[in-house]
Amino acid sequence: MTQPNQAQAELWNNQAGQNWVEQNAMLDRLFAPFEPLLVDAVHGATAVLDIGCGAGATTFAVARSLGAQGRCTGADISAPLIELARRKAVETGADNTEFLVADAQQHAFQPAAFDAVISRFGVMFFDDPVVAFANLRRASRTDATLACIVWRGAAENPFMTAAERAAAPLLPEAPPRDPDAPGQFAFADRDRVGAILSAAGWRDVNFQPLDVACAMPTPALDTYAARMGPVSLVLPSLDEDRRRAVVEAARRGFEPFVIDGAARFTAACWRVRGRA
Repeated sequence: MTQPNQAQAELWNNQAGQNWVEQNAMLDRLFAPFEPLLVDAVHGATAVLDIGCGAGATTFAVARSLGAQGRCTGADISAPLIELARRKAVETGADNTEFLVADAQQHAFQPAAFDAVISRFGVMFFDDPVVAFANLRRASRTDATLACIVWRGAAENPFMTAAERAAAPLLPEAPPRDPDAPGQFAFADRDRVGAILSAAGWRDVNFQPLDVACAMPTPALDTYAARMGPVSLVLPSLDEDRRRAVVEAARRGFEPFVIDGAARFTAACWRVRGRA
């Protein structure tokens, strides 16, 4: 019998999770501009839940803003990423953090434990998002804040699909993305997401377009092309020659974004807010 979010659990506890662990420093730098936005969103909170926290960059940023009297709990389905987050917490003395290996769709969080729920790119992967956000609503106190940053559509984020578009002629067997399936762009449709949150018990839901300038040093593109995104998941099944050709094609796909020694792009997102 298939368990809820089984595909995501298998993905993030195997190759994808390990790739993110190995490239964590680069990814933290890439997405650092989003951290202040979530810190601002939880002003006045004392108990914050960070969904899809990965290796904890946003959890640590929020925990620092809360001070000793507050606490931020990071939850992620990926055991390798949570293991890394826990190591970082010990190394940095982040005593007001906690990290859980948890599927937020079904984890038994303590009821009414949090006065804010946040996420940076971590809530688009649920098999049943209504059930997931209802579960997060139960974990939230009355009037708790919801603040999530999610991607808008693929068409507005050409950097994020550059590798797979460039490599597509070499990978005819690769299935196209399903925009409504769990994944990076699953929350692009604001009407759909608004209906999900309302059905799950959140009110005062609103969406703000968010366009954030991001940059990656050019030398990091080779690794990014080979280790991140859908192309990276196909590579292990290819022979060496074909693998090399796919990586080279993917790398060329990023060339239009390279300016002054760095790949520069705009992350087109929604800032989603609500209240329990």
